[in-house]
Amino acid sequence: GGDEDTFRILVATDTHVGYNEKDKVRSKDALTTFEEILQIAKSKKADFILHGGDLFHDNKPSRGCLYRTMDLMRRYLLGPGDIDFQVVSDQAMFSRGHVNYEDDNVNVEIPMFMIHGNHDDPGGESNLSAANLLEIASLINYFGRSEDLEDIVVRPILLKKGRTQLAIYGLGNIRDERLNRAFQARKVRFETPANPEQWFNIMILHQNRHKGNKGGAPTKACIHEQMLPPFLDLVIWGHEHDCEVQPRESVVAGFYVVQPGSSVATALSA
Repeated sequence: GGDEDTFRILVATDTHVGYNEKDKVRSKDALTTFEEILQIAKSKKADFILHGGDLFHDNKPSRGCLYRTMDLMRRYLLGPGDIDFQVVSDQAMFSRGHVNYEDDNVNVEIPMFMIHGNHDDPGGESNLSAANLLEIASLINYFGRSEDLEDIVVRPILLKKGRTQLAIYGLGNIRDERLNRAFQARKVRFETPANPEQWFNIMILHQNRHKGNKGGAPTKACIHEQMLPPFLDLVIWGHEHDCEVQPRESVVAGFYVVQPGSSVATALSA
């Protein structure tokens, strides 16, 4: 075993860069925290960063916000370091046809994979998200975007490092009522590798999480753990801002759930 078989993944979500950027005191908090995340990834020698959505707070981040974020990504994610894992699945799932570190014209040291959240989801005439801009600039790899909401297909990124096989199923945010209905109607399909039991299966999503009937959200406006397929080993749950980093075994399903929480406080609650 040892490091040549072990994936080191830095998980972040709900960084809300640009939050409160006009506030005289707090304007830089979200961006500073995002830089700290990138610093940790670099100092801990993460193989890659996995981001669970709401990278940006605004659907159309301000020009300054976008500029500063891209500047940080260039400084921390690009560089001469080696990449010690392979993407072995079909890379046509990325809009550029390959992951950024396989582009000969760019030197990527820390690949970043991300899904969109409800704040930075695709929209407008072009139906692009801010993540598409970061991707075309070779800074990140954007996945988990559903083109057809009548037939939602979740395709994994298959990764290998040494003897370890890792499948990451990403699902970017879809309006909760709509996704809830799609699950009920069995319109969400998971494409699995030929032998799913030989892979460690992670899902990352960005939705309201059912918190029991006392939890506030009506049960149709959230996703229930038992809707997700039982072959999963670990679910990384974005969108919920409470930090529950320690993996908890789901009582209703066979997997563990990690809820990383937001990296910056955007609301106060009791």
